[in-house]
Amino acid sequence: MPQVFPRATNIVSRLTLVGALFGTAFLAWAALMFTHSSYGTDAGVVREQPVPFSHEHHVGVLGIDCRYCHTSVENSSVAGMPPTKTCMNCHSQVWVGSGMLQQVRESYKTDQPLHWHRVYNLPGFVYFDHSIHVQKGIGCTSCHGRIDEMPLTYQLPSLLMEWCLDCHRHPEREIRPRAEVFNVRYEPPADQSSLGAELCRQYDVKDPLTLTSCSVCHR
Repeated sequence: MPQVFPRATNIVSRLTLVGALFGTAFLAWAALMFTHSSYGTDAGVVREQPVPFSHEHHVGVLGIDCRYCHTSVENSSVAGMPPTKTCMNCHSQVWVGSGMLQQVRESYKTDQPLHWHRVYNLPGFVYFDHSIHVQKGIGCTSCHGRIDEMPLTYQLPSLLMEWCLDCHRHPEREIRPRAEVFNVRYEPPADQSSLGAELCRQYDVKDPLTLTSCSVCHR
């Protein structure tokens, strides 16, 4: 019986199989790199806002407490965004003629809220409660970083599930005294491990097995 395919077909077939194997591995690697990069997570990306609000100035220089603007952070799942009136408590007296604050004054005059763009935007299938983290001694900077050093606000962590799980597996690393939760300059002590373990007991923090249960974040 005459040969149907040329001898080179065997080589081409082997190369195709090897190429498909390596190509699939490369695509998987590229997808993993993308999901962990700022393109996939939005970490480090500054969102354009209607007004260039500076946490560095308001928190770092003026020393305004987080709760002055984010009033519901201690008792609600959301931290809350301040109404324009909160801004005007100060800016009806200072920077009254600033062109940069024109939209703030217009918002207050027309009673129409400013449309801020979310910086930390979790997917709809993830549940996060600010109040429980505050009650358990997790500071603002654990998730938001040194917000008092950010002229423009950006997302610091990746917000990937592995980032959340790392903290839920080892809560003692991040827990601080409740009195220090809103202290953006707080530095953990040298004995953070022992302090954290003690605070976990005091604040009735659940064990890592419970904290890493799917239903904790996915409801």
